[in-house]
Amino acid sequence: MKKSSLLAILFFLGGIVYAQESLIKAFQESYVLENKAEYSKAINTLKNVYQEDSYEINLRLGWLSYEAGKFTESVSFYNKAISLMPYAEEPKFGLIYPKSALGKWDDIIELYKEILKISPNNTTANYRLGLIYYERKDYKNALPYMEKVVNLYPFGYDGLLTYAWTNLQLGKLRKAKVLFQKVLLLSPEDASAKEGLQRIRGK
Repeated sequence: MKKSSLLAILFFLGGIVYAQESLIKAFQESYVLENKAEYSKAINTLKNVYQEDSYEINLRLGWLSYEAGKFTESVSFYNKAISLMPYAEEPKFGLIYPKSALGKWDDIIELYKEILKISPNNTTANYRLGLIYYERKDYKNALPYMEKVVNLYPFGYDGLLTYAWTNLQLGKLRKAKVLFQKVLLLSPEDASAKEGLQRIRGK
């Protein structure tokens, strides 16, 4: 190998090492600034080393922009991260934060559905999607998501309680009664479960 070629390779490798070290330093500085709630400074630190094809930078900028209250920018960075890693769950969960702040609930429903296409048993996505439908009083659509959560975590408080209320709202009183009683095994003085049972007795 010619000396000039060897020098070129060494120079190239040295540039990669320097770039990586600069990136690590920028991330480290962004964490320090974030802990001080200096979000704009943290954002600028990463923008100084920004690479459009970097999943990690776009993901981090999505979060920092959300914390800074720059929701539209946050959405843009998270979308870039999703385009770079289409099967990753974390940028979709991240994108839900600014979408929520912007009141884009239909978009959030679609995001949860996208997550569940990739990971059907994701309890967080199932529960939150079911909860959105429940809050909309769309109990029929809430039911299968809450049922999935309880099938995966049969003795989990949040899933059991919301599944019980969903069944009650749909008039499935026997099922709701059993579920509320299970909630009381977890939390014997639970006010919500007791209220549910009282409503069933009154019907």
